[in-house]
Amino acid sequence: MKLATSEQMRTLDRATIEGYGIPGVVLMENAGRAVAEAAAQTAAAMASDGHILVLCGRGNNGGDGFVAARHLHNKGLSVEICLLTEADKLSGEAAANYNIARQMGLTIREMPEAQGLDDCLVAADLVIDAILGTGISGEVRGAARTGIEAVNKANLPVIAVDIPSGVSADTGAILGEAVEAQRTLTFGLAKVGHYCYPGCRYCGEIEIVDISLPADLVAAQQIPTNLATAAEASAMLPARWADMHKGDAGRLLIVAGSVGMTGAAALAGLGAARSGAGLVTLAIPASLNDIIEAKCTEVMTLPLPETDQHSLAPPAEEEIQQFADGCAAVALGPGISQVPATAQLARALIAQLPQPLVIDADGLNACAADPQILTQRSGPTIITPHPGELSRLTHKPISAIQQDRVGAARQAADDLHCIVVLKGAGTVIATPDGEAWINSTGNSGMASGGVGDVLTGVISALLAGGASPLAAAVSGTYYHGLASDWAAEHSGERGLVASDLLEQLPAAFTAT
Repeated sequence: MKLATSEQMRTLDRATIEGYGIPGVVLMENAGRAVAEAAAQTAAAMASDGHILVLCGRGNNGGDGFVAARHLHNKGLSVEICLLTEADKLSGEAAANYNIARQMGLTIREMPEAQGLDDCLVAADLVIDAILGTGISGEVRGAARTGIEAVNKANLPVIAVDIPSGVSADTGAILGEAVEAQRTLTFGLAKVGHYCYPGCRYCGEIEIVDISLPADLVAAQQIPTNLATAAEASAMLPARWADMHKGDAGRLLIVAGSVGMTGAAALAGLGAARSGAGLVTLAIPASLNDIIEAKCTEVMTLPLPETDQHSLAPPAEEEIQQFADGCAAVALGPGISQVPATAQLARALIAQLPQPLVIDADGLNACAADPQILTQRSGPTIITPHPGELSRLTHKPISAIQQDRVGAARQAADDLHCIVVLKGAGTVIATPDGEAWINSTGNSGMASGGVGDVLTGVISALLAGGASPLAAAVSGTYYHGLASDWAAEHSGERGLVASDLLEQLPAAFTAT
């Protein structure tokens, strides 16, 4: 599903108006009517009289609010408008719909300083937030901010028009203060900010409304940001057939583990096995072999030379490369430690292995001193950093990464010439050519050690099974999150552990 930025939506609106002759006032009418229908449904379900307060700003978002109020009035519902600006500052379609509402006798209270708004909220049962739209970029100030704060303090049900006021449509950032909505009706296309945290938390239930943007125009618009949904993830899975054998299902080598971190290796290996890989081999320090074999019945092991700290040693390089020659993909990093000699081995493997490679955890930490090593690889590369690891790779503060996760992942993919899976709430997958996907599955229970190791196994298994690097990253992330959602349904999010996902993975892959 495509996710637009504010500028892309302006372009679509302008092309619709200028290229197809559909007036802006028609688009506004369609938007406002849909908001009114949603508000009427909500009001009908209330035990109270359902008095509806519509908060309007000076832009087109406010114009949508005027239309909604008019339709609610015509339905016989109790509705009142609070205008958080001077009426003479309205223009275009917004001014036209303000004048219609006034001539129809709707109650309109002009509140350029938001004074008296608290009294209006006390009398309301439902609020329509039409204060600010998708076009804002700077911090919310003045009457708009006062209004937003008052709405949140009132603790009433809120329907947001297009996007909750104060949420950036492009990044999901909170621009000082934002309305906390229970439902958001957005027009034409969903926006990037609807699915990026923290803004995602403010949107509630998101509904996309058709306002008559021409379908061929929308399809022709090159929108590179997508939401990963069940349909897309299912279509990306590598094919399986009735007479395939374990070699067809994919041979995978995972370079992982060190003393104290055998769990990371085991979780990555079992995550791959549970995701359909035919043959999974864990390349591990020799002294850990007995432990790993006890943990992983279905996974083979490749015991290798190790350092005094029981981590993989540089002499293991040749044997890893020889074994990898018979594999469709390689994963590197879970639990290998940051022992300098092991980091040296990791960098050598990254530079030399031609196979499609998934790099996670300490494999990424090994690259931090020289991230350009990633750009020199001959084979496809997927990296799966959390924000701290991406910060070390890009020398960009974590706060800046989190402020614009899509932009940060997209820039890193371009700079490092690899697919970036930026983990976290709303995991972002970005490619060097600028395409980006936001994952739609997962929950807070995934904030637990080892969950990322399972993801490494899932993605690398799909890669070994024949999926393209992008398909493996997008679908692997989706089904990894779905398995967590299913695990949380059984045991709740609090206390969910990585091995809970392993039990749910096979069924998750059959969900669509």
